[in-house]
Amino acid sequence: MPAENLPYLRASDVDAHLDWPTMVQAIADGHHLAPARIGDLFLARDGDTLLNRAAWIDGMGIGLKTVTVMQGNGARGLPSVQGVMVLFDDVTGTPVALIDSALVTYWKTAADSGLGARHLARPDSRQMVIIGAGQVAGSLARVYHAIFPDLECIRIWNRTAPTAQTLADTLAADGIPAVAASDLAQAVGQADIVASATMAREPVLRGEWVRPGTHVDLVGAFRADMREADDALLRRARIFVDSRDTTLDHIGELKIPLAAGVITRDDVLGDFHDLAAGRSGRMSPEDITLFKNGGGAHLDLMIARAIITAWKDAPDA
Repeated sequence: MPAENLPYLRASDVDAHLDWPTMVQAIADGHHLAPARIGDLFLARDGDTLLNRAAWIDGMGIGLKTVTVMQGNGARGLPSVQGVMVLFDDVTGTPVALIDSALVTYWKTAADSGLGARHLARPDSRQMVIIGAGQVAGSLARVYHAIFPDLECIRIWNRTAPTAQTLADTLAADGIPAVAASDLAQAVGQADIVASATMAREPVLRGEWVRPGTHVDLVGAFRADMREADDALLRRARIFVDSRDTTLDHIGELKIPLAAGVITRDDVLGDFHDLAAGRSGRMSPEDITLFKNGGGAHLDLMIARAIITAWKDAPDA
């Protein structure tokens, strides 16, 4: 398709046609196809970065997400992160669509966690705490509310208490049972599900707080120097990841304790391919399950394909 005829999709074009269960299922369905070929490219200039993440899944297509991170954009009145995702046909290599990268990332990140919890959290979970109060925390509350409709309370904790209260109020106004929490240890101790979405470099979640049967969803750490959970939690939990290829050697949450000998690679019991095939998972209601949401270009591709499908199927398309 000529470039001038490619659709360019933004949130305003498709959000009304998207929902969390569909996005979670898109990632689940993608893991019944052949494993993805993936590759990353980084270019840097001083403090600015160009990040390219590519994936190719036979039977689905090719996706390339290109993002710039420009440190001076705040002073320019521009977003610091901007980008676009290109989707190509699997057989012909023809460009199919351009999608705002922020749209793909928003749905991908929370749907990744939603699928992890669908596999690993106890179905009778009623109490949840989210650590962090940014955009990702808000999307996590929404996906968990959609996947676990019997959740009775979602507690929001943040280092800045007014920010937690603002997010809790916003969610409550949308019918999600959210409240702000002031005591993190107490909130975690009451929870059946704990999700953490922070920018922490040192652990903020302690294993001693987590009760048996809890599912822990670690979202925030994305660099080699970042962690959200301490060693005690890793030792107590059954550990799972979305993809071994994009987490174990790249993200501090696992890379640091692996290097220190706190855990071994054999302690990572499965990824989405293993969970989809039933080769691993929760063994007991008393298990603490820990899921590391690492993202990855293959998940971007799965979500991008689902976005395109929803846009094409929309009555006003």
